[in-house]
Amino acid sequence: MIPQKLKKGDEVRIIAPSRSMVILGEDCKKIATQRLEELGLKVTFGEYVEESIDEDYITASIEHRVKDLNNAFADKNVKAILTVIGGFNSNQILDYIDYETIKQNPKIFCGFSDITALSDAIYTKTGLVTYSGPHYSSFGMLKGFEYELEYFKKMFFEDNEIEIISSEKWSDDAWFIDQEKREFIQNEGMFVINEGSAQGEIVGGNLCTLNLLQGTQYMPNIENKILFIEDDGSAGSTFLVNFDRNFQSLIHTPQFKTVKAIVIGRAQKECGMTKEKWTKMIKNKSELKDIPVIAGADFGHTTPIFTFPIGGYAKLDAKGNEISLVIKG
Repeated sequence: MIPQKLKKGDEVRIIAPSRSMVILGEDCKKIATQRLEELGLKVTFGEYVEESIDEDYITASIEHRVKDLNNAFADKNVKAILTVIGGFNSNQILDYIDYETIKQNPKIFCGFSDITALSDAIYTKTGLVTYSGPHYSSFGMLKGFEYELEYFKKMFFEDNEIEIISSEKWSDDAWFIDQEKREFIQNEGMFVINEGSAQGEIVGGNLCTLNLLQGTQYMPNIENKILFIEDDGSAGSTFLVNFDRNFQSLIHTPQFKTVKAIVIGRAQKECGMTKEKWTKMIKNKSELKDIPVIAGADFGHTTPIFTFPIGGYAKLDAKGNEISLVIKG
């Protein structure tokens, strides 16, 4: 099921199935709401978006997080649902989601990072195409958001195939602390590790979060799929070995043998990743020798990111230094 595209006047509901909105500054919330309203959208909030019962997770109760999600899907006026931000524990609510209501009320569901658990689980249980894309908090970025906004609009307000062109610059700074003190880095763009062509359905998102679903009823079928994967920089200098073993865990699943292609999102600065490191890791895996692989794509935990559909379509052609990546959903 592909949800209907947005139009001016549509209502978008903000919910916090992971971390609470209490962690956002007032300027971030003001800018985010204004940006969405400038798109012609009516912005409403879940009842419990600012509840926080746990100082470690900074999150609302399981009951209240589930209630806000289920209510957002059940509300006929709501056309899209954006998550506040990521976190660590959205998989806590998977057993309590009303998947039948989601089936009966398909609509846009968008977020990334920890929200990968929800996006892939909802797609798996209902067949609804979900989206890895900006959070509500992402819209609060004052500078350097143009690329992200452009691809958000292309995905949700238009009904065409979208050609992914790399952003000119990217950033990995604490913009949410100081909106004026920003560092933008020239983007070298996507690069080819393994040549080849493929087309098919997209699954994936944040790698370590996706792996939390392995062995459960919520894990998407990766057979004959194109995998979009990325991970955050929390491992720091050990990012490479952590990404490697998390990826290897996915490779060991029986369905991986038919995976058609791999698209890897850009790593954060602190990870110390280079083209050479990415290439060496991929080339060391014999299971990938016949699979097209590209890296350095604009999604993950740096900014800006493009929005891609989980359960949607991708077509990839990678040869030499030339990459064509087209998505639709």
